[in-house]
Amino acid sequence: MKVDLNSDLGESFGRYKLGLDEEVMNHITSANVATGWHAGDPIVMRRTVRLAKEKGVAVGAHPGYPDLLGFGRRYMKLTPEEARNYILYQIGALYAFTKAEGIELQHVKPHGALYNALVGEEKLARAVIEGIADFDKNLIFVALSGSRPAEIAGEMGVKVAHEVFADRAYNPDGTLVPRSQPGSVIHEEEEIAERVISMVKEGRVKAINGEWVELKADTICVHGDNPKAVEIAKHIREVLEEEGVKVVPMKEIIR
Repeated sequence: MKVDLNSDLGESFGRYKLGLDEEVMNHITSANVATGWHAGDPIVMRRTVRLAKEKGVAVGAHPGYPDLLGFGRRYMKLTPEEARNYILYQIGALYAFTKAEGIELQHVKPHGALYNALVGEEKLARAVIEGIADFDKNLIFVALSGSRPAEIAGEMGVKVAHEVFADRAYNPDGTLVPRSQPGSVIHEEEEIAERVISMVKEGRVKAINGEWVELKADTICVHGDNPKAVEIAKHIREVLEEEGVKVVPMKEIIR
């Protein structure tokens, strides 16, 4: 059994530092690097790509809404044409740095409010996936496990990784509990580890109301801006390996 462990990194901007990228990078296998619209800048992007190369961590683009002030966590109404080209533009920006550093671009994972919007807006999801396919159909699209966007990607011939969240609470329908609600983010290491094992080995997770939700786990996200991100990522990897699960980049799982 194999699973990928990913984290959203490269989210500092200018003189502002966010996250513990170097420390988190020691425990993950794939990095979602901010592409400058919700966070990140050219200096941060290249530094993060270079760090991933040094650590042997696979790199993916983490495009979002053009919303630096709101960190990409505010919903924006986009036309399909805008969405498709916004994604293509941001992938291209990060690709410039992976090419310069001599490593491949592995995947694309939409960020924040855009990621969540795809679940309920089929036209938007299709446009985002078309933007990825415009660049390279071999890129892996990272989607919420079991969601309609994951199905659409499969229908369009785009590789897809079903993503689960180690430190986020779930609704009974398999969506994430909004961050604005109490209990949406989980901080206890042992609880997170138990949930991860359940998701990976049993294909299910307990929702915020106590119901079980079935899902598929190709890749697990640990948020880099979680105050305990380093400890959580380290503990999850140790527990997975103790359970006989190999932690590898998603390109070794999704073919």
